[in-house]
Amino acid sequence: MTTLRTTSDNPDFRTLVQALNAELAERDGPDHAFYNQFNGVEALNRVVVLIDGTLPVGCGALKEFGAGSVEVKRMYTRPSHRGRGIAGHILELLEAWAWEDGVTRVVLETGKRQPEAIALYQKHGYLRIPNYPPYQGVDNSVCFEKHLEAAGKKSRENLEKT
Repeated sequence: MTTLRTTSDNPDFRTLVQALNAELAERDGPDHAFYNQFNGVEALNRVVVLIDGTLPVGCGALKEFGAGSVEVKRMYTRPSHRGRGIAGHILELLEAWAWEDGVTRVVLETGKRQPEAIALYQKHGYLRIPNYPPYQGVDNSVCFEKHLEAAGKKSRENLEKT
């Protein structure tokens, strides 16, 4: 697998996000329009894409979220490549990048209809927090955070192995 650090202009990232949007439209049903308005990919400067041979198989991004914080966005792994630890690896790469840039807190939102995502984030040390705006009061939303002080060294070591 090849790891690519890029931006949201990357065509492989855009292709993966299209697949993600199609899957989320199915899972979220009528709620999809609400969530979709917060999932634009313009001007994301920290994007990771994993490529298997020539096939882009997974992605994730970081978006600024206030002083010392970033938000994980657009996490996706192709169904054909799930169950191989790709999403966890992407998450660790994003955390390492955030740590390198001096970020100490990562937040994210996912949906209750995405139990695999919830399990992934909990496995990687994310703790549930009250829903932050614009997800406050949204019953299907689940928000998490992770403080990177403890995770930074491990994340940097994982990045060096890639």
